[in-house]
Amino acid sequence: MERIDNHIKEFLTQKIIAVVGVSDRRETGCNLSYRKFKNAGYRVFAVNPRMATFEGDPCYPNLTSIPKKPDAVFIFTNPGITEKIVRECVSIGIKHVWMHCMMGTKPGLARKMTSVSDKAVSLCRENGIAVIPGSCPNQFLNPDFGHALMRGLWRAFGFLQVKTS
Repeated sequence: MERIDNHIKEFLTQKIIAVVGVSDRRETGCNLSYRKFKNAGYRVFAVNPRMATFEGDPCYPNLTSIPKKPDAVFIFTNPGITEKIVRECVSIGIKHVWMHCMMGTKPGLARKMTSVSDKAVSLCRENGIAVIPGSCPNQFLNPDFGHALMRGLWRAFGFLQVKTS
């Protein structure tokens, strides 16, 4: 096990990020992540198959429809969809994937608040994709008080560790 920090630093050096799971039905952490990436200067693409736009920007039905291949993909969907998204990442050559989990890298503690799928994590590793299986960019990109607090707590409890294989 190693700390997630190096994986996050590597992910955040990418310049073009696809954010999968934005919503127009309710305010979500995914929407906040999209805004945080955008406000931090990343080129960001919204992905949701039932929306044509998100906050005035084009919204794409899948990764293959994005006009410029993303450097990295952040996934905030239910775990059943995550594997499908990772298969799409494999097919287009994405090398960095971050799967959201409210409880750091311990999705078992929050089964209804995670995008992490063990099968999708294995698929990433089998295909040379650097994967962050949990946590949230909102805890690392100019975090508000609540997200900074979560990051501190998860670090203290060892919830920001990943298996390297």
